[in-house]
Amino acid sequence: MFGIGIPELLIILVIVLIIFGANKLPEIGAGMGKAIKNFKKATNEPEEIDVTAKSETSDTEKKS
Repeated sequence: MFGIGIPELLIILVIVLIIFGANKLPEIGAGMGKAIKNFKKATNEPEEIDVTAKSETSDTEKKS
């Protein structure tokens, strides 16, 4: 894929484990999962924005 094999991935994992510690890894994984989920959701949603104005007559009728 990018020239990264199993030995390279293991080295990266060990470095990440040393830097962040075992207690932080689940939090980091959950954060990455949420970020990827939100990114996929944002790319699949249509880019339509509702810019229609609310009718002012219904607001004034409610006040009377």
